[in-house]
Amino acid sequence: MSPPLNRINSDERLPAQADVVVIGGGVIGVSAAYHLAKKGLSVALVEKGHVGGEQSSRNWGWCRQQGRAREEIPLAREALLLWEDMQNDAGVDAGFRRTGVLFLTKSKDELASWERWAAVAREMQVHSTVLTPAEVAARMPGNTDTWVGGLYTPSDGRAEPSMAVPALATAARKHGVTIHQGCAARGLETTGGKVSAVVTERGTIRTQAVLLSGGAWSSLFCRRHGIELSIGLVNATACRTTPAPEITSGALGTDLYCIRRRLDGGFTLALRNRGTVELSPDLFRYARTFWPTYLHRKNGLKLSFGKSFFDQIVRGTSWSFDKPSPFETERVRDPEPDMSLVNAALASLIKANPELKDIEIAEAWGGTIDCTPDTIPVISPVDALPGFFLATGFSGHGFGIGPAAGKLAADIVTGATPLVDPAAYSHKRMIDGRRLAPVSPF
Repeated sequence: MSPPLNRINSDERLPAQADVVVIGGGVIGVSAAYHLAKKGLSVALVEKGHVGGEQSSRNWGWCRQQGRAREEIPLAREALLLWEDMQNDAGVDAGFRRTGVLFLTKSKDELASWERWAAVAREMQVHSTVLTPAEVAARMPGNTDTWVGGLYTPSDGRAEPSMAVPALATAARKHGVTIHQGCAARGLETTGGKVSAVVTERGTIRTQAVLLSGGAWSSLFCRRHGIELSIGLVNATACRTTPAPEITSGALGTDLYCIRRRLDGGFTLALRNRGTVELSPDLFRYARTFWPTYLHRKNGLKLSFGKSFFDQIVRGTSWSFDKPSPFETERVRDPEPDMSLVNAALASLIKANPELKDIEIAEAWGGTIDCTPDTIPVISPVDALPGFFLATGFSGHGFGIGPAAGKLAADIVTGATPLVDPAAYSHKRMIDGRRLAPVSPF
């Protein structure tokens, strides 16, 4: 089941040409389109399903700096400013609020790692506080667990995934972006070794610049053009509860459950670091690059082998542009939720917070996270194909940093001074072995 989502209308006419075509209507693609249009460019955004329909509406709704990899901290810091600006520009509520993020731990080693992280973050103008057990108890007076400490970042925030991307799309449209839903991009045309057009199911758009923000579909699209992009897919589960007492106004992460306060009075709830890895031909292709990350996280992962494996073998990567593509076969990726994770999360939450004993699960859903081997996204030109750019592989971090990731992508596409140093996000690292070490998840 898919979570609730505000829907927007599409523009009826597909333009014959555009300065930039953005493929993918999630938070990254919509934000990039917004910033490209603000630079005065004509922008067409094409989405095979509907805006915000996949992981951008299925995530936890955290907008955090706290716990980010060092490489992502500058982007996360800028994103919080842009969330406010873009929400105000849209004139539509995206649910963004600066209500803080709190982590709690029972591990002295983990607390020590948080202290080291906080020291690094402080040098990068992110101010987090390491909490003592007494300070944790003061913040969570009804919590019955025993914690050795916590980490709190008051400047962090939250937003409503069901509202956010449609709101940002409203802002993008104000600046002239045309949005085309139910319009799959089948592939690229090239002239003289450079991008010259995007072929969609509804026609061809002439352009010299294409930004692919296709999430779980990006690697497949790249393979059609002989471009290597190591992406693994992890199916995750989340749910929302019925209205509940406000034990936190922001987001709370523990060793088991993680919650985020919702505008409807309930919580978005999930188990920490749990998911199901889909075994696929592409994953086997990139198995060596993903192996260190898998070993690092295997305790929280299940492996799935099923019909999709054989579907991918039959599908291949050489479809014709004048016939329906794989992107038209599955308009919206909608994996089933793992109810064992939902039930375990609810039980853990209630056990630690008895005042929540009467809450129930209102709805559960699955979503697919596009992961890189080092869990750092790719926001970069593709050197092998001039005019082709990537903003993908956000590894479960994309929603919160989406506005800044889109701004950085727009800067790279236009050759402007980048919002932050883009070196860590290069596509080159994915093909020349300069990958970063796997980042420990918070």
